[in-house]
Amino acid sequence: MHQYMQRVYDEVKARNPHEKLFLQTVEEVFESLEPIVEKNAELYEKYGVLERMCEPDRMIQFRVTWADDNGMPHVNRGFRVQFNSAIGPYKGGLRFASDVTLDTMKFLGFEQTFKNSLTSLPLGGGKGGSDFSPIGKSDAEVMRFCQAFMTELWRHIGPDVDVPAGDIGVGGREIGYLYGQYKRIKAVWENGVLTGKGFSYGGSLIRPEATGYGAVYYLVEVLKHFGETIEGKRIAISGYGNVGWGIMKKAMHLGAKVTYFAGPDGYIHDPDGVTGEKLDFILEMRAKDPMHCKPYADKYGVEFVPGTKCWGVKDVDIIMPAATQNDVNEEWAQKIIDSGVKYYIEVANMPTTNEALAMLRKCEHITVAPSKAVNAGGVATSGFEMSQNSMRYSWTAEEVDERLKVTMKNIYAASVEAAEKAGLGYDLVAGGNIAGFLRVADAMIAQGLV
Repeated sequence: MHQYMQRVYDEVKARNPHEKLFLQTVEEVFESLEPIVEKNAELYEKYGVLERMCEPDRMIQFRVTWADDNGMPHVNRGFRVQFNSAIGPYKGGLRFASDVTLDTMKFLGFEQTFKNSLTSLPLGGGKGGSDFSPIGKSDAEVMRFCQAFMTELWRHIGPDVDVPAGDIGVGGREIGYLYGQYKRIKAVWENGVLTGKGFSYGGSLIRPEATGYGAVYYLVEVLKHFGETIEGKRIAISGYGNVGWGIMKKAMHLGAKVTYFAGPDGYIHDPDGVTGEKLDFILEMRAKDPMHCKPYADKYGVEFVPGTKCWGVKDVDIIMPAATQNDVNEEWAQKIIDSGVKYYIEVANMPTTNEALAMLRKCEHITVAPSKAVNAGGVATSGFEMSQNSMRYSWTAEEVDERLKVTMKNIYAASVEAAEKAGLGYDLVAGGNIAGFLRVADAMIAQGLV
């Protein structure tokens, strides 16, 4: 690592010694940036670019107090990390899950900065959430929690300040309750303050599917590079939330099929693919019990393998981890390598440990695409939602889908070009990091030491 980068990374480690996820993503990005930083080290050091990129503009933590249906009080922690606003208002989702910590928010906010930059939209990086889990809670309890959460958060956000969205545990229901409380407190119609809204009050068509759709569009570009098409391809994914569901839908539309998908309780193998009415059942199944995918196997008479993941199966062409961070470790990476699969397309935020990612990138027969680029379609479509809110106008589903497709093509092209200019060849991981970094760095330098 270049001495400037090494110094900054050592300082980041010393200041954040217990934040393993945050340190992991900083290390992964820095590894890619070395050829760029080496050429411009004096300029970047003069303006403290790396130091400032690794320190959030502000970190907000607050208590969320709410009562359950029996009147018993509960206290959760709420977070919002506003990481970087060099190219636009902070933009990033809210995650409600029991394992959420400040470390989670910092890693996601850091990643979001580069992801948002790749979209070419004026969006800065941020992330937020709580260690509250909606799983097992009544609708009334979720509403009361969301109202309590927004009662603390509202003063830190706004359409031109910070625009949260959904993430794990935060879907259309939660966004609705959050926006309702924001509107009640501020007594203004600022529906551009949140994205992922219902269509009736300013949401964008295909937003729930957008991350999965965008991932498939990116995959199509990768396949083109190798003279292949997506038609007939078999895909294995993890997760079957909005992202996984979007992958299933768009793959079906383009002639491919998801034949494996994994949940917390094990994985499903459906050789015919998740298509047609099965897509509707996925929505029904996860609404009833998001922790179990076995009901799918029971209904359609397909194989269910409990207690493990589907990585390493040999009868697929593409692997797309789309659940959560560090889903694939070194052991799973070796199984993936041994399976002979050709394409490893990250979709979830940082779904691969750094050690596993290094193994996969070194493997000659596997092409690796990074999540920052692959899953940027979700935030891009949130950006489209913000534009529609500003115009007091709604685009058709076809218009949004076409804009999304063009955006993903551009992200892919920018990543390829950045890697080639850096002398790294066809390296999508490094290219994505470099392309995202350069736009933010240029803006930070132009705006001075702030």
